[in-house]
Amino acid sequence: MPDWTILKLLNWITDYLSEKNIDSPRLSAELLLSHILNMQRIDLYTNFDRKVPKERLDLLHTLVKRAAQAEPIAYLTGKKEFYSIEMDITADCMIPRPETELLVERAIEFLRKREGMQQACDLCTGCGCIAIAIARNVTNVYLTAADISPAALNVAAKNVQKYSLTDRIKLLCGDLFDPIIPKLEAGKFDLIVCNPPYVSETEFESLDKNVKDYEPKIALWAGSDGLDVYRKIAVKVDDFLKPGGVLILEIGYSQGQAVRDLLEKTNCFAEIKIEKDFHNNDRIIIARNKENKVKV
Repeated sequence: MPDWTILKLLNWITDYLSEKNIDSPRLSAELLLSHILNMQRIDLYTNFDRKVPKERLDLLHTLVKRAAQAEPIAYLTGKKEFYSIEMDITADCMIPRPETELLVERAIEFLRKREGMQQACDLCTGCGCIAIAIARNVTNVYLTAADISPAALNVAAKNVQKYSLTDRIKLLCGDLFDPIIPKLEAGKFDLIVCNPPYVSETEFESLDKNVKDYEPKIALWAGSDGLDVYRKIAVKVDDFLKPGGVLILEIGYSQGQAVRDLLEKTNCFAEIKIEKDFHNNDRIIIARNKENKVKV
């Protein structure tokens, strides 16, 4: 039996996943191998002639077979980096995407300009990546993070504990604002962020296999036009957002105008703007609540 070194394995896995038309085969090979060897990716190349023991090879073989069937690497390794933070991940959560980091950046920028302890809310928190990224980069914020999935919240709880943020991130189970009792939780929020399900019925059917077959549908699909969750948020957001507070929503590439229209109809926002991501697609909507509300 030939000796399998790290370099030989990297090349073999890359070639094998390429043949199976798996995206980013070299990166996938690095992530799988560093996972089973408990090494950093850079260490693979400084130890490229190291021999891999048989018990590790057996585990690697199993993971590579699953990866070749388009199972996401993040679910195989149980990890995904987001905003330079390693998040624990299971198939109960949607995998964090780099595009969502724009929402986090704008949330951090907003909070850093404000004085005093801030109250923020993260709806559809999933594994907790948005709330954790915000909390780790802004010290004067307390977050309420909600999700409809108890299983996803279990993952979020582990991540919150992992980064010692249990005193600043409170997790609630329920649909959007439903589990939040305004006077009990935080009055109203200075900031509300949400990366909701926004895939339409047609889009869902055409999703890549690694998304459609493996990621939770509840975190992706949002009705025939993909706008169901935005409609729910628009109806209740003014009850939970402070005057002058900001709502930041992630949106699908073709949903900018439709979501803007929903928010404009609430007549509670002084400014609504759409920002594009690094692919030049509409990615987030930032809506600033009016400072002074006329009571009727």
